Amino acid sequence: MAALALAGLLSAPALAVLPNEKLADPAMEARAREISKELRCLVCQNQSIDDSNAELARDLRVLVRERLVAGDSDEQVLAYVHDRYGDFVLLRPPVTGYTAALWFGPALVLLLAGTGTAVYMRNRRRDAEAAPATSRLTPEEEARLQALLAAQDGTGSGEGKRA
Repeated sequence: MAALALAGLLSAPALAVLPNEKLADPAMEARAREISKELRCLVCQNQSIDDSNAELARDLRVLVRERLVAGDSDEQVLAYVHDRYGDFVLLRPPVTGYTAALWFGPALVLLLAGTGTAVYMRNRRRDAEAAPATSRLTPEEEARLQALLAAQDGTGSGEGKRA
């Protein structure tokens, strides 16, 4: 049981918040942590400032805590940081004309790829069904093929035999 608990602790993500950054009030610290999870580290780009060890992330964590201590609401803190750094600082940027490609681009690419694949497969099936009869074996060619296969099986080499 102790080994399982140790494994759980070791597999937990290491958070970058330093002890000297933490607020004394646990409720306010929890708010700061939630806000920090919404903000992107501008150096690491795919980490929140809560998870990043970069100096700029540390500065942003301190700024978030300062704004909370000053009495700002969570929304005001996010708006303050957003006004200073733009949409890029938000891990979930708002849907605007500028960020629409981020939100809808992957779905659009997937839809186009699926449509292209469906059209290709439909055309391929249609072409196979419409293939002229001359591309198929005539009865004489079929008989000759069967004779060749039978002769090969009779050689005893086993190469033409199927299991």
